[in-house]
Amino acid sequence: MTHLPGRIAWIAIAPVKSMALVFLERAELTLDGIPGDRAFAWIDDSGRLVNGKRAGWLATIQADHDPVAASLSIRFQDGSVADGAVELGEPVQALFSRHPRPARLVVGPWSAAMSARTGLDLRLVALEAGDGADRGPSATLVSSAALGELAAVGGEADPLDRRRFRMTFGVEGIPAYEEDRWIGRDVRIGAAIVGVAGNVGRCAVTTHDPDTGRPTFDTLRYLDQTRGHLPSTEPLPFGVWTEVIAPGAVAVGDPVALVDAAGGEAS
Repeated sequence: MTHLPGRIAWIAIAPVKSMALVFLERAELTLDGIPGDRAFAWIDDSGRLVNGKRAGWLATIQADHDPVAASLSIRFQDGSVADGAVELGEPVQALFSRHPRPARLVVGPWSAAMSARTGLDLRLVALEAGDGADRGPSATLVSSAALGELAAVGGEADPLDRRRFRMTFGVEGIPAYEEDRWIGRDVRIGAAIVGVAGNVGRCAVTTHDPDTGRPTFDTLRYLDQTRGHLPSTEPLPFGVWTEVIAPGAVAVGDPVALVDAAGGEAS
Protein backbone atom coordinates (compact mmCIF):
# COMPACT_ATOMS: atom_id res chain seq x y z
CA MET A 1 0.00 0.00 0.00
CA THR A 2 1.36 3.43 -0.93
CA HIS A 3 1.17 6.11 1.75
CA LEU A 4 0.80 9.43 -0.02
CA PRO A 5 2.18 12.27 2.09
CA GLY A 6 -0.13 14.89 3.46
CA ARG A 7 0.68 18.53 4.11
CA ILE A 8 0.46 20.73 7.17
CA ALA A 9 -2.72 22.78 6.86
CA TRP A 10 -2.31 24.73 10.10
CA ILE A 11 -0.20 25.11 13.23
CA ALA A 12 -1.99 26.28 16.37
CA ILE A 13 -0.97 27.02 19.93
CA ALA A 14 -2.73 28.43 22.98
CA PRO A 15 -0.39 30.69 25.01
CA VAL A 16 -2.90 30.48 27.88
CA LYS A 17 -4.60 27.13 28.35
CA SER A 18 -8.23 27.12 27.11
CA MET A 19 -8.02 30.67 25.73
CA ALA A 20 -8.16 31.56 22.03
CA LEU A 21 -5.82 29.73 19.68
CA VAL A 22 -3.01 31.51 17.86
CA PHE A 23 -2.24 30.26 14.34
CA LEU A 24 1.38 30.24 13.19
CA GLU A 25 2.99 29.96 9.78
CA ARG A 26 6.01 28.13 11.22
CA ALA A 27 7.24 26.84 14.56
CA GLU A 28 10.01 24.86 16.20
CA LEU A 29 8.74 21.53 17.52
CA THR A 30 10.83 20.56 20.55
CA LEU A 31 10.71 17.58 22.90
CA ASP A 32 8.35 19.68 25.04
CA GLY A 33 6.12 20.68 22.13
CA ILE A 34 6.05 24.17 20.60
CA PRO A 35 7.64 26.78 22.92
CA GLY A 36 5.00 29.00 24.49
CA ASP A 37 2.12 26.57 23.91
CA ARG A 38 -0.01 26.39 27.07
CA ALA A 39 2.65 28.25 28.98
CA PHE A 40 0.01 29.70 31.33
CA ALA A 41 -3.28 28.66 32.87
CA TRP A 42 -5.99 30.06 35.14
CA ILE A 43 -6.74 28.66 38.59
CA ASP A 44 -9.46 29.56 41.07
CA ASP A 45 -9.08 30.38 44.76
CA SER A 46 -8.89 26.66 45.60
CA GLY A 47 -6.11 26.06 43.10
CA ARG A 48 -8.33 24.18 40.61
CA LEU A 49 -7.76 24.66 36.90
CA VAL A 50 -10.34 26.87 35.21
CA ASN A 51 -10.59 25.53 31.67
CA GLY A 52 -13.01 25.42 28.76
CA LYS A 53 -15.15 22.77 30.42
CA ARG A 54 -15.86 25.12 33.31
CA ALA A 55 -15.71 28.40 31.42
CA GLY A 56 -16.36 28.21 27.69
CA TRP A 57 -15.98 31.98 27.37
CA LEU A 58 -12.21 31.63 27.87
CA ALA A 59 -11.92 30.71 24.19
CA THR A 60 -13.17 34.18 23.24
CA ILE A 61 -10.25 35.98 24.93
CA GLN A 62 -7.03 36.54 22.97
CA ALA A 63 -3.50 36.19 24.30
CA ASP A 64 -0.21 37.18 22.70
CA HIS A 65 2.91 35.78 24.34
CA ASP A 66 6.54 36.29 23.39
CA PRO A 67 8.58 33.65 25.27
CA VAL A 68 11.88 35.26 24.29
CA ALA A 69 10.94 38.77 25.42
CA ALA A 70 8.92 37.35 28.37
CA SER A 71 5.95 39.55 27.51
CA LEU A 72 2.24 38.75 27.65
CA SER A 73 -0.77 40.64 26.33
CA ILE A 74 -4.38 39.61 26.94
CA ARG A 75 -7.17 41.26 24.94
CA PHE A 76 -10.69 41.00 26.34
CA GLN A 77 -13.94 40.98 24.37
CA ASP A 78 -14.58 44.64 25.18
CA GLY A 79 -11.31 45.56 23.45
CA SER A 80 -9.41 46.38 26.63
CA VAL A 81 -5.90 44.99 27.01
CA ALA A 82 -3.79 43.90 29.97
CA ASP A 83 -0.13 43.58 29.07
CA GLY A 84 3.32 43.71 30.54
CA ALA A 85 6.50 41.80 31.27
CA VAL A 86 6.05 38.37 32.80
CA GLU A 87 7.46 38.09 36.31
CA LEU A 88 7.13 34.83 38.21
CA GLY A 89 5.96 34.89 41.81
CA GLU A 90 5.60 32.28 44.50
CA PRO A 91 5.19 28.57 43.68
CA VAL A 92 1.73 27.00 43.95
CA GLN A 93 0.15 23.60 43.38
CA ALA A 94 -2.38 23.79 40.57
CA LEU A 95 -4.97 21.00 40.42
CA PHE A 96 -5.60 19.65 36.93
CA SER A 97 -8.32 16.97 37.07
CA ARG A 98 -7.43 16.46 40.74
CA HIS A 99 -3.76 15.93 39.88
CA PRO A 100 -1.34 18.51 41.32
CA ARG A 101 0.95 20.32 38.90
CA PRO A 102 3.80 22.59 39.98
CA ALA A 103 3.20 26.17 38.90
CA ARG A 104 4.23 29.73 39.70
CA LEU A 105 1.93 32.69 40.19
CA VAL A 106 2.42 35.35 37.51
CA VAL A 107 3.00 38.85 38.86
CA GLY A 108 1.34 41.55 36.77
CA PRO A 109 -2.02 43.04 35.80
CA TRP A 110 -3.65 39.92 34.35
CA SER A 111 -5.19 38.24 37.41
CA ALA A 112 -6.81 41.46 38.63
CA ALA A 113 -8.10 42.29 35.15
CA MET A 114 -9.64 38.84 34.61
CA SER A 115 -11.15 38.74 38.10
CA ALA A 116 -12.69 42.19 37.67
CA ARG A 117 -14.37 41.20 34.41
CA THR A 118 -15.68 37.83 35.55
CA GLY A 119 -16.49 38.42 39.21
CA LEU A 120 -14.40 35.32 40.00
CA ASP A 121 -11.21 35.11 42.01
CA LEU A 122 -8.89 33.92 39.23
CA ARG A 123 -5.12 33.75 39.24
CA LEU A 124 -2.78 33.38 36.28
CA VAL A 125 -0.05 30.79 36.74
CA ALA A 126 2.96 29.79 34.67
CA LEU A 127 3.56 26.13 33.93
CA GLU A 128 6.72 24.17 33.25
CA ALA A 129 7.53 23.65 29.56
CA GLY A 130 5.25 20.94 28.18
CA ASP A 131 3.25 20.63 31.39
CA GLY A 132 0.19 22.46 30.09
CA ALA A 133 -0.70 19.68 27.65
CA ASP A 134 -3.33 17.24 28.87
CA ARG A 135 -1.17 14.23 28.02
CA GLY A 136 2.24 15.56 29.01
CA PRO A 137 4.71 17.01 26.49
CA SER A 138 3.08 16.30 23.15
CA ALA A 139 1.63 17.62 19.92
CA THR A 140 -1.72 16.69 18.43
CA LEU A 141 -2.87 16.32 14.84
CA VAL A 142 -6.05 15.68 12.88
CA SER A 143 -6.92 15.30 9.22
CA SER A 144 -8.61 18.45 7.99
CA ALA A 145 -11.01 16.26 5.98
CA ALA A 146 -12.42 14.96 9.28
CA LEU A 147 -13.85 18.43 9.99
CA GLY A 148 -16.06 18.17 6.91
CA GLU A 149 -17.04 14.56 7.48
CA LEU A 150 -18.21 15.13 11.05
CA ALA A 151 -20.03 18.32 10.05
CA ALA A 152 -21.94 16.42 7.37
CA VAL A 153 -23.13 13.86 9.93
CA GLY A 154 -24.74 16.74 11.83
CA GLY A 155 -26.33 18.17 8.71
CA GLU A 156 -23.87 21.04 8.25
CA ALA A 157 -22.81 22.01 4.73
CA ASP A 158 -19.50 23.58 5.77
CA PRO A 159 -16.66 21.91 7.70
CA LEU A 160 -16.60 22.46 11.45
CA ASP A 161 -14.42 25.30 12.71
CA ARG A 162 -10.94 23.90 13.31
CA ARG A 163 -10.73 25.87 16.55
CA ARG A 164 -13.34 23.61 18.19
CA PHE A 165 -10.81 20.79 18.49
CA ARG A 166 -7.73 22.77 19.55
CA MET A 167 -5.25 20.58 17.63
CA THR A 168 -1.63 21.55 17.15
CA PHE A 169 -1.50 20.43 13.53
CA GLY A 170 -4.09 19.98 10.83
CA VAL A 171 -3.13 17.68 7.96
CA GLU A 172 -4.62 18.11 4.49
CA GLY A 173 -4.29 15.80 1.52
CA ILE A 174 -5.18 12.62 3.45
CA PRO A 175 -8.58 10.93 3.92
CA ALA A 176 -10.68 11.74 6.97
CA TYR A 177 -9.46 9.83 10.04
CA GLU A 178 -6.42 8.44 8.22
CA GLU A 179 -4.44 9.49 11.31
CA ASP A 180 -6.11 6.66 13.27
CA ARG A 181 -4.06 4.23 11.16
CA TRP A 182 -0.85 5.93 12.29
CA ILE A 183 -1.15 4.97 15.96
CA GLY A 184 1.99 3.07 16.92
CA ARG A 185 3.89 4.48 13.92
CA ASP A 186 6.38 7.31 13.48
CA VAL A 187 5.45 10.28 11.32
CA ARG A 188 7.60 12.99 9.82
CA ILE A 189 6.12 16.49 10.22
CA GLY A 190 8.29 18.96 8.38
CA ALA A 191 11.79 18.43 9.78
CA ALA A 192 10.51 16.79 12.99
CA ILE A 193 9.57 13.18 13.71
CA VAL A 194 6.81 12.24 16.14
CA GLY A 195 5.50 8.92 17.43
CA VAL A 196 1.72 8.66 17.24
CA ALA A 197 0.76 7.47 20.72
CA GLY A 198 -3.04 7.32 20.79
CA ASN A 199 -6.43 8.85 20.11
CA VAL A 200 -7.62 12.17 21.50
CA GLY A 201 -10.93 11.57 23.28
CA ARG A 202 -13.39 14.44 23.17
CA CYS A 203 -15.31 16.43 25.76
CA ALA A 204 -18.02 19.09 25.78
CA VAL A 205 -15.56 21.86 24.83
CA THR A 206 -15.90 20.73 21.19
CA THR A 207 -19.61 21.61 21.24
CA HIS A 208 -18.79 25.30 21.83
CA ASP A 209 -18.71 27.97 19.15
CA PRO A 210 -15.18 29.43 19.48
CA ASP A 211 -16.50 32.95 18.90
CA THR A 212 -19.11 32.85 21.68
CA GLY A 213 -18.10 30.01 23.98
CA ARG A 214 -21.66 28.63 23.78
CA PRO A 215 -22.77 25.16 22.58
CA THR A 216 -23.91 25.19 18.95
CA PHE A 217 -23.11 21.70 17.60
CA ASP A 218 -23.79 18.34 19.27
CA THR A 219 -20.28 17.07 18.62
CA LEU A 220 -20.31 14.32 21.22
CA ARG A 221 -23.55 12.79 19.98
CA TYR A 222 -22.34 12.66 16.40
CA LEU A 223 -18.98 11.26 17.44
CA ASP A 224 -20.76 8.59 19.46
CA GLN A 225 -22.97 7.70 16.48
CA THR A 226 -20.14 7.41 13.99
CA ARG A 227 -17.04 6.55 16.04
CA GLY A 228 -18.21 5.46 19.47
CA HIS A 229 -18.02 1.79 18.46
CA LEU A 230 -14.42 1.95 17.24
CA PRO A 231 -11.50 0.54 19.24
CA SER A 232 -9.62 3.54 20.60
CA THR A 233 -7.29 4.54 23.39
CA GLU A 234 -9.75 7.22 24.57
CA PRO A 235 -13.55 7.40 24.11
CA LEU A 236 -15.14 9.51 21.36
CA PRO A 237 -11.91 9.80 19.36
CA PHE A 238 -11.19 12.68 17.02
CA GLY A 239 -7.54 13.18 16.09
CA VAL A 240 -4.42 11.72 17.67
CA TRP A 241 -1.71 12.77 20.08
CA THR A 242 1.99 12.29 19.55
CA GLU A 243 5.29 12.30 21.39
CA VAL A 244 8.17 14.17 19.79
CA ILE A 245 11.03 11.84 18.87
CA ALA A 246 13.23 14.18 16.85
CA PRO A 247 12.75 17.97 17.16
CA GLY A 248 12.72 20.15 14.08
CA ALA A 249 11.25 23.12 12.27
CA VAL A 250 7.70 22.86 10.96
CA ALA A 251 5.85 25.18 8.58
CA VAL A 252 2.44 25.31 6.95
CA GLY A 253 2.65 23.39 3.67
CA ASP A 254 5.41 21.04 4.86
CA PRO A 255 4.94 17.34 4.06
CA VAL A 256 3.55 14.87 6.58
CA ALA A 257 4.31 11.20 5.96
CA LEU A 258 4.80 7.87 7.70
CA VAL A 259 8.41 6.92 8.45
CA ASP A 260 9.80 3.44 7.85
CA ALA A 261 12.21 1.54 10.12
CA ALA A 262 15.21 3.06 8.35
CA GLY A 263 13.98 6.61 8.88
CA GLY A 264 12.74 7.21 5.33
CA GLU A 265 9.20 7.74 4.13
CA ALA A 266 7.14 4.55 4.15
CA SER A 267 5.82 3.28 0.84
